[in-house]
Formats: sequence, structure tokens, C-alpha cells
Amino acid sequence: MKKSSKTIILLLTILFSQQPFAGTKPNLSTRILLKENWKVERNSKVLSDGASLTTTANNTENWYKTSVPSTVMGVLTANGLYKDIFVGTNYKDLDKTQFNDSWWYKTEFDLPTILPENTIKLHFDGINYYANIWLNGKLIASRDKVFGTFRQFKFDISAIAKKKGNSLAVEIFRAQPGDFNIGFVDWNPRPLDENMGIWRPVYVEIDGKVGLKNTAVQSKVNTSTLKEAWLTVKTEVKNYTSENISGTLIGKIGTNEFRYPVKLNPNETRDLSLTSEEIASLYVKNPKLWWCNNLGEPNLQKLSLRFETDKTVTDSDEITFGIREIETYFTPEGHKGFILNGKKILIKGAGWTDDIFLRDTNQSLDTQLQYVKHMNLNTLRFESIWGTSQEVYDLCDKYGIMAMVGWSCQWEWIEYLGKPCDAFGGIQTDADVNLALESLTDQILWLRNHPSIFVWFLGSDKLPKPELEIKYKNLIAKIDNRPYLLTAGTRTSEVSGPVGVKMNGPYEYVSPNYWFEDTKHGGAFGFNTETSPGAQIPPLESIKKMIPENQLWPINSAWDFHCTHSLVAFQNLNVNTSMIDNRYGKSKDLNEYSLKSDVLGYEAMSGMFEGFRARIPVSTGIIQWMLNSAWPSFYWQLYDYYLLPTSGYYATRKANNSNQLIYDYSKNEIFAVNESLNSEKNLKAKITVYDFNSNLLKKETVAFSINSITSKSVFKMDTFTEGVFLDLKLFNEKGIQIASNFYWLSNKKDVFNWEKSFWGNTPLKEYADFTQLNDLPKSEISTIYTVKTVGNNEELNVTLTNTNSKTAFFIHLNITDNLSNSIFPAFWDDNYISILPNEKRTIKCSIPKDLVLKNKSKLVISGWNINEQIHSLEIK
Repeated sequence: MKKSSKTIILLLTILFSQQPFAGTKPNLSTRILLKENWKVERNSKVLSDGASLTTTANNTENWYKTSVPSTVMGVLTANGLYKDIFVGTNYKDLDKTQFNDSWWYKTEFDLPTILPENTIKLHFDGINYYANIWLNGKLIASRDKVFGTFRQFKFDISAIAKKKGNSLAVEIFRAQPGDFNIGFVDWNPRPLDENMGIWRPVYVEIDGKVGLKNTAVQSKVNTSTLKEAWLTVKTEVKNYTSENISGTLIGKIGTNEFRYPVKLNPNETRDLSLTSEEIASLYVKNPKLWWCNNLGEPNLQKLSLRFETDKTVTDSDEITFGIREIETYFTPEGHKGFILNGKKILIKGAGWTDDIFLRDTNQSLDTQLQYVKHMNLNTLRFESIWGTSQEVYDLCDKYGIMAMVGWSCQWEWIEYLGKPCDAFGGIQTDADVNLALESLTDQILWLRNHPSIFVWFLGSDKLPKPELEIKYKNLIAKIDNRPYLLTAGTRTSEVSGPVGVKMNGPYEYVSPNYWFEDTKHGGAFGFNTETSPGAQIPPLESIKKMIPENQLWPINSAWDFHCTHSLVAFQNLNVNTSMIDNRYGKSKDLNEYSLKSDVLGYEAMSGMFEGFRARIPVSTGIIQWMLNSAWPSFYWQLYDYYLLPTSGYYATRKANNSNQLIYDYSKNEIFAVNESLNSEKNLKAKITVYDFNSNLLKKETVAFSINSITSKSVFKMDTFTEGVFLDLKLFNEKGIQIASNFYWLSNKKDVFNWEKSFWGNTPLKEYADFTQLNDLPKSEISTIYTVKTVGNNEELNVTLTNTNSKTAFFIHLNITDNLSNSIFPAFWDDNYISILPNEKRTIKCSIPKDLVLKNKSKLVISGWNINEQIHSLEIK
């Protein structure tokens, strides 16, 4: 007989919950994930008793099938409703009134054999925003108690649950103005449904007489030697019975097992904190540390934990953790920085957002975290505690991406929160404070095992109220051991003093020299927790998905709608267009505008990251606002909504290479940067300068050494009187090239109107002149490629040879299917490259094998001054 998918999921859940202790003693603990076989329906009449619930629930005619987690809009779009809503301005005309009604989520589930000593609990990791919860026709919780996006709920259902045919129905009500909801702020339109739904996992947990909860491992490292570490195991044990219980807590990390006797009074809950003083094996020699991207391996460990009494395992748990030490410091200038395992590091990151309807999948999350790693970034800022599960944080752990996690400025401004806010935001009343504290407690306990999370954000644009700050501080001291930031902005708390970070903008285009010249606003000093050089125009194929064909050119209101939804700025592409017009010349059509936007975006993004790297140690951190987009957008993204990289993606990758040569626009010098853990000796920088007609003007080789995690000037450039190409190549002591960089520089400087600076940007009053690039002579490129299968990937090597005496400028490589759609993810080791006269470059690309269409894939090579090439890839 064929088992139902529901039964299979149940059996697998039971199997894996018991697997760590198979072959030991009977295990009474089981976790059953209620993920599949849900149905959702709009309820136009609010129900108030179990009888009416049963009547409606049995009418399945209008139910939509779904899984959980999901929001209502996520359910509706998955069921084929709301097609093409992101095209043009379609979104703004959609009817929201149906979400004024409540919506029902319903499922049925079975339980394994239930013993008298079992305690059965129903868990909700996230409900948005209010809910009435019914089980087997009985109301077990109502909306006056079940509310708050970031609270977690559990209910003892031991007296209600049955072995077969449990019926669970959850009536969801959306957040109202003034509620502390998920925040997309001004980045995009608000979700039609305000993300109402069961947006995080639901599960049933069956324990024996004693349960375990909130298990965690905290670490302390000898940062002087990195040769020893001390672990602390934390867990909460709960006696569900009215009798005294004696038992043993048994843990295992690697091959080391430990035992700790525990005696519990009737109904007692006790927080255990076991250190190396009680458990000798929690002292670790030569630990495998967790390092962030480009500093080392993000090593992870596992702790298996169980509680035994009466020759039975009453509950068990398994968690993943990392051994690492996080500290903070202040520079002499008063800027806060962070230390990982005793090493001062430059935070290099970007701001994350979930999909507008919270529809990210494990595959889309994995692709995006691989992108972050590939761009040589080491940090993500989660403004809002994003994620419909812990998956995104698991991936940060896996790929070595540090995470800044906390509250959004959605709660700090009346126009987004929907109720009056003061200098401390919208958390004002005692009820607000209690909700914030409960929410933060639940989130820290839920996420604290992740070594990637290195700081909690307790505010965004504003400070929390002093009395709330004190409560936050006491809470974190009790349950966690990592630092926190009160706000992302330059503020001073009356409780704890200066925060030490800044959020002074800009968020709109500034030319590359801004970051090197500015000393008052967002420039390359201190820790800029969010900033951006503005719009990052997506690839042309994405634009054609966003904008109706008859509105593609010239730029119009359909384009404007896909900029930000700020009430005060960034509502159109006027600045981007003006910069193109004034610096590169006006565009005659969409293709030219797209190409010039790529060039503009590349140099802007390079300048921002390179400025902060060249100013180490005065600079301590930079967060690009943003990484990605919740919906199809022209602003603040390193890859677009369709997961296609912008030119800024590859500018970011190159700018953040561990060892790099950087042109300082303000000092006219070449800086070397070394962000590895090792000093580098006997390096060589090869510096070549050509004019725009490809006449060689200068060629120099400079030898130098550089210490770990620092920057230094290695060469002073001559003043140039015409536009030039600057080519930089870095070689290690074995003569192997380890980095390259390329600039197009104007003899006419970008000059800022500093008197008109504001948080959005600093306007230019004089512009660099790159119009000569429009007259670049044609260059010719010959192409040879090879493809081979390496594991689960296809590895493509493309050798490009410039066969004439003219520089080939801004070459883009892409892989498409037979319909000319880009294949992604495709990880090129370099892109948007320039090739000097008679130079040869080999570019590598790795593509998941299952994405490559045999004999139908194409390699497309295009550029500023070369003819487009299309090669059919012969993949065997």
C-alpha cells in the first residue's frame, strides 16, 4: 500500500529526531514538522466558536493548497493568481481590501503512539500578525494573546491531541497601522497583505517526563595563541511532572562525550550553563575555529544532547555551532570596529531583504549566499530579522558570512509604522516595551547558535528609549555573549555613550573620488552601516521583464515606479541619467543607456569599496545598501530580483580581492591592501598607463612587502593631462599574478558641491569627461574556450586575445540558453574586463552542471568597442 506524503514526512521526522542516539535507550522525544498539506481560505465573516469553525473548515471548495511557512500572497501567487503584477505599474492598481478579512490556514496530522508520560506541545515559530488557533474544534489561543511578528508560541495540547486525524485551524489577521510588523521601509511597495500568514515553521514536539529547550554552545578563544578555547553548553531543562526526577544530561561533541547529573523538583524549569570547570572536555586544544570569508575556513561543530531518566531518553537535541571569539574596539578617532578571533577586520557587506511575499526557497537562498561569498564580501546586514526559517543563517554559517541581525527602521518613523514616533522611534508604551523584549528574547534564543551572527542591532535610525536600552542590555547579558549595537547611526546614548558607527549616506550616485575625499559624511572612515552610490541598473533582459515593451524607451513613469518608494528621494532615475549625460554623453537608445549605466555603476561601486579598503585602519566597516531587491528594481542591488548580477557585482568582487592594488583618487597614488592573515613579502606591482588611443604613456614595476590586514601607499602617480587607462597587476614572490585592477580616468576631475551635501548625496558641480570613450577605435578579440566537468559543475575556460593595438574596453561575458536567457548562477572569476593591446586574458566560469543545456548553451561576448560574438558551447 502506498503511504501518503504526510505519513512519509512524519516517519522521516521521527527517524531523524532519534538518529543521534540510535542503539542507546528508548527515546520518547519526537518532533513532527507540520509543513505540507495545508489549505488556505479567505474568511469574510469572523468566526467565534468551534461549531462555526467546523462548518467552514469542512467546506474545502474555495481553499488554496499550500505549505507552511507561507504568507497569504505567497499562497495566492503560487496558486496562479496575480500574474504579471510586477510589470510596469500593475502593482499599484491591485485591490488590498480582501486582506482586511481574516484568512484560515488548516491542516490535519497524525501522531505516533502516545504514552501517559508524554507531554505534547504545539509550536509556532512565527505568526503575522494576530491569530485565533483551534485544535480539534477547541479554541486553544486567541488573538488577544497571540500577536507579534517576532514572538514564538507554544501550547500544551496533551489533553486535546489524539493519535489520528488532528485538525488544526489558524485564523490569521493582518497587522494594523502601529503594529510592529516586518519592514520593507521605502525599499519597495508594501506587500499587499502586509505579509499576513504563518511565516515560520509549525511543529509538534513530544517529550517524556523531562524536556530540553534553547540548547546553545558559546565559546571563548585564546586570541593570543588561537591554540585553546573554552566552551559553555547552555540548555533549559523542564520537569513536566509533579514528582522529583533525577537523571543525566549526556552530551557529545565530536568523539568526546560528557555526563552531568541533574535533579529536578516537581514542575521545575532550570537553566543549565555547563563550563569547562564542570566538564573537562569543554576545554578544547587546537580548536578548528570559525573564520569569515577570505580569512580562513568557517569550521562548524555539532553538539548532540539528551536527557536520560529511568533508563529512557526523555528528550534530545542536536545543534550546529562554531568556535570563535567576537570583540569590539574603538579607533583613536572614536570609530567602532570588530575583532574576530583576535584579528581586527574590515566589515565588508551589504543589506539583505527577503522576497516581497516571503517566497525565498532553499535553492534561491543558497544561490544568493554563494553570490555573497563570490563577491569577496564577509558580512550581511539583516535590517529586520529576516528568514522564514533558520536556513539563511545556516548558509551564513556554512559560507563564512558574518551577520548583523536586528530591528528595522520600519518601527521608527510614523510613515512606515503608522503611529506617532518620537526621537526614540515608535516603541513608547509599556505594552510596546514588553512586546519588544519578548520578541528580542525569542529571536536571540532561536538564533544564538549561529557563529555567523556577530552583533545584534537594537535599533536602526534611532536609539531605543533609555529605559528600554537598560532592559535590552540586561536581557542580552543573561542569555547571550556577543556584542550589540543600539543603532546604525551616529548617536550618543545617555546610558552607554557614543555608539561609534555612522549612517550619514549617501544613497544616490556619487563619483568614485567621493569616498577618498569626504571626511565629514559617508566617506571612507569609521563604520558606515549603510550607504550606496545609488541605482544599479539590472541587465537588459531583466528590464524587459519589468517594463512593458511599449514603455521601454525613453525612461518614463513605469521606470520610476520601479525605483525606491521613498517619500522624499530616489523616486526616479534622474540622477543616474544626469551622471551619464554629463560624464559619458547622452544615450540615443535603450541599449546605449544600459551599457553606459553598467560602466557608471561599475566605477561607482568599485570606488566605494576600494575607498574603505585603502583607508584601513581608519575605516572599520562598509555596508552597501543593498545586496538584493525584494521586487524588480533599479536601485540598491548587486544582483537583481531575477538573480542576475549587475555590473556592480563584479566591481565588488574585484574591489574586495584579499590582496589588491587600488588607485586613490584624492592622493593620485596606488595603494596596496592585504586583508589576509599573513604578511606578504616581495610582492610586485606592475603599473601601466595608456591614453584612450592606446598609446603607452608609462610602465613601472614596484617591489614592496605589506603586513597583514592593512593598506599602504606603494606608488605616486604623475599628473595626467588627458584621459587614460590605468592597468594594475599584482604578483606574489613566486611571480604568479594574484590580482588585477583597471581604471578609466579623466584629466577633468569630478568636483563636489560640498555646501549642498545632505544625507541622500553630495551633488557634483563639475564633471569628469569620458565622452572620448564614445570615439574609441574598434578592437578585435579572438576567443578560444574549453569546457570540462568537475564534480557537479561545468568549468568553462575562455581565453580572450586582443589581436590589435587598441584596448578592448569593458567586455562582458555571459552564458545563455537557446532562447538567449542568461543561465545562472554562473560564477565568473572576472567580468566587465578590459584587455590591453596584444594582451591575452583567460577567464574562468563555474556553472552547476544541471543548468547547462547540452549543445544549446551559448557563450556571448560583448563590449564597448568590440563586435558581439556568439559561440555555441560544445558540452559533452
